[in-house]
Amino acid sequence: MTSFAADRTSRTTETDRWLAGMLGAEPGVALVAVGGYGRKELLPGSDLDVLLLHDGRDGIAKIADRVWYPVWDSGAQLDHAVRTVPQARRVARSDLKVALGLLHARHIAGDPDLTTSLREGALEDWRAHARTRLSELRDSCDERARLHGELAFLLEPDLKESRGGQRDVHAILAIAAAWIAPAPGPKVRAAYEQITDARHVLHDVTGRRGDRLVLEEQDEVARTLGLLDGDALLRTLAGAGRTVAYAADHAFRQAGRAGGRKPLGTRMRRGKLDRRPLADGVVEQDGEVVLARAASPPSDPGLLLRAAAAAAQAGLPLAPRALSRLAECPPLPVPWPAAARDSLITLLGAGTSAIAVWEALDQEGLLATLIPDWERVRNRPQRNPLHRFTVDRHLVECAANAAALTRDVARPDLLLISALMHDIGKGWPGDHSVSGEVVARDFAKRIGLNDADASVIAAAARHHLLLPSVATRRDLDDPVTVQHVADTLGSRLLLHLLHALAKADGLATGPAAWNDWKAGLVADLVRRVSAVLAGEPAPEPAPLRPDQLELVSDGGPAAIVSGGEVTVVALDRPGLLWHAAGVLASHRLAVRAATATSAGGTAVTMFHVAPEYGDPPDAKLLTADLRRMLDGRLDVADRLERRARAVRASAHATPPPKVTLVDSASDTATVVEVRAHDEPGLLWRIGRALGDCGLDVRSARVETLGAEAVDVFYVTGADGGLLTDPGARKRTVSTVLSALTHAS
Repeated sequence: MTSFAADRTSRTTETDRWLAGMLGAEPGVALVAVGGYGRKELLPGSDLDVLLLHDGRDGIAKIADRVWYPVWDSGAQLDHAVRTVPQARRVARSDLKVALGLLHARHIAGDPDLTTSLREGALEDWRAHARTRLSELRDSCDERARLHGELAFLLEPDLKESRGGQRDVHAILAIAAAWIAPAPGPKVRAAYEQITDARHVLHDVTGRRGDRLVLEEQDEVARTLGLLDGDALLRTLAGAGRTVAYAADHAFRQAGRAGGRKPLGTRMRRGKLDRRPLADGVVEQDGEVVLARAASPPSDPGLLLRAAAAAAQAGLPLAPRALSRLAECPPLPVPWPAAARDSLITLLGAGTSAIAVWEALDQEGLLATLIPDWERVRNRPQRNPLHRFTVDRHLVECAANAAALTRDVARPDLLLISALMHDIGKGWPGDHSVSGEVVARDFAKRIGLNDADASVIAAAARHHLLLPSVATRRDLDDPVTVQHVADTLGSRLLLHLLHALAKADGLATGPAAWNDWKAGLVADLVRRVSAVLAGEPAPEPAPLRPDQLELVSDGGPAAIVSGGEVTVVALDRPGLLWHAAGVLASHRLAVRAATATSAGGTAVTMFHVAPEYGDPPDAKLLTADLRRMLDGRLDVADRLERRARAVRASAHATPPPKVTLVDSASDTATVVEVRAHDEPGLLWRIGRALGDCGLDVRSARVETLGAEAVDVFYVTGADGGLLTDPGARKRTVSTVLSALTHAS
C-alpha cells in the first residue's frame, strides 16, 4: 500500500467516526457510504457520497439535518440523499449513476440490517437487469471517451473521466458484480492505484477538486510521487491508462458474449464451443483467437507472430489465455526465419485491426522479445499538441494507415516495416531521424532482410520528414528544390515509399498534420522528383484550377472565398501576400496554410483559413474587403491596429521567434524561414517587415502546426537578385524579429 493509499484509508476512517458520532444511536436509521466514499477512496478534494437510510420512521428530516449541517459548515462537499430501502432501489433502477454508487454501499453507522438489505437488493436488481444496465454502462463509457479522450494519449488527461481512467475500473467492477467477468486483477489494481495516487497528489498540490492534470502542475505532481519530471509522470499514467482500457474492453467483450448465450446476471457455465481453424496451431473460438489443443508454444518460436497475424487478419481479439500460452514461446532466432517475417508483415498489413492485437501483445509484455528497442518508445509522451498518441502507439497507427497504401508502392513489405520503424529513434538522445536510421537498419537485419532492403528501411527512417518539409517550406518551381530531393533519395523506389509514408505518418499524427493542401504539395514534389530520377524533362508546374484560370484570364484583381479557402488573384506587385493576410486577420481568420505563386505577370495566392473562434465571417463582406484592398481603397494597417487595441494580450509565455536565412536553398532567391508562435496578424507583420527592408516576396509557403507557425519566403533584393550583402542580411533578420517581438 502506498503512503497515499494509507492516507485515503485514514481519512475514510476518521470521516466514518465523525459522521457516526453525529448520527448517534437512532433505531430504524442507517448512515451508508456509497460511490468513492463507499470504496474507502476519500481524496483531499473528494465529495462525501452519503445515503441516510430509514425504515419510514417519523422525524427523519431532523435527523438528516443533524448530520448534514455540520458537514456543510465544515466546508466539505456533500452528495447526500434520504431514502427508504425500497425508494433507494427504485431510484437506482432508473438512474445508472445511483445504481453504480450502490454497488459499493458500505455501512457507517446505525442499523446494519438496513445497509445489508440495501446492498443485497441493489446487487439483486443489478444482476436481474444486467443486459440493460451493462448496455447503458457501455454507452456511458463510450460517451466519456468521446468527451474526454484517452488518458494514455493526452497531454492533459482527466484522471477520472478519460478512457482508461478511474471510471473504467469502476465499470469493470460493475461487470464483475453482474457475475459476467472477474474482478480487476493485480495489474489493473496496480494501474488503478497509480492513477488514484496521481489524482490524490493533484488535489493536494492544487488545493482544488479538479481531476484534469494540466501541464503547469505535472512536474510538481511528479516530484511528490517520487518521479523525475512531468514526462515520467505522463509515461507512467500512459501505461496505467492502457492497462485499464485494455481490461475494460475485455470485460465488455465478455459481457457481449455472455449476453448472446444466456441471460445476463446468472453465473456462466461454458458448454461445448465451435472452433474454426485460422492458421497452423491457431483457431477461433467464441469470437476470440485461441491456440489449438495440439499447439506447443515452447517448441514453436514462430507461433507468437503467426497467432497475432491470424487474429489481426480475422479482426478478432487474442484471448487472454492464448496470450498467456504465447508468452511461453522461445525467442526467434536472429536473423528471423522468412515465415516469421511474413507473419509480421501480415500482421501489419491487416490495417486498423492490427492495432488492438498489437496492444494485446504490448499488455502481455511480448513485444520486447520481438523488437528490443520497443521499450525505449513504449508509452513515451510527445510534448507536441499535433500528436494524438504516444510514440509507440503512433508507430502502430502509422503502420495501420500504411496498410491502405500498399498498392501504391513497389515493395509493400518495406513500406509497412518503415512505417513501424520511422520514429523508433525517439527513444534515443539527439535527432531521432539520425538515431532512427541506425536502429531501423539493425531491426531490418534482425528480421532477415538483405543489405539492400535494410538500407531502404534505414533511409526511410532518416528521411521520413523530407517530403512534407520540403513541399511545405520550399518553392517547388525552383529547380534547386527538386534536385536537392532527387540527390538525397537517389531512387524512385525510396521516393514513392516515402510518399506513402508521409501520408500514413501525417494521418497518424493528427488532423492538423495532414490535409488536402499538404497532400497536394507533396504529390507535386514527388511528380517532379520522379521525373528527374527517371532522367525525364522537368514536368510543367501543376496547373491552376479552372476557377483560378478564369480569374487570371480576366486579368484580376479578384478574390474568391469558398469555405475555408481564400484565393486572391491580381497583377503581381510587392506586398500583395501580406496585405491580403492582413485583411484575413482583420476578419478574425487564422491562416493555417498559404502558397503564393505566379502565372505570367499575375500573382495567385491561396490561403487555407479557419476562424480564430466562433462562426466564420460573412463571405460577401470578406470578399468585398479583399477587393477594396486590391483596389487600394482599404487601410489594412489601421484595421489591424484598431483590432489589436481591442484584443487582450496573452499572458502565456512562448519561446522567442526564430528567423533564419537558408543558404543554398535557391540559386535565384534568398530563403527566409520564420518560426514563431501563431497569433492574429503574424503573416501581415512578417510581410510588412520584409517590405520595409526593400525585399520582394517572389513566392511563399506558410504552414501553421498547432500553435506554431513555420513560414518560408523566397525574397529578392532591389536588384532582383540574392541577398549577399552581410549588412542587408543582418538587417533583414533583425527587422523581422523586431516586428514579431513588438506589436505593430
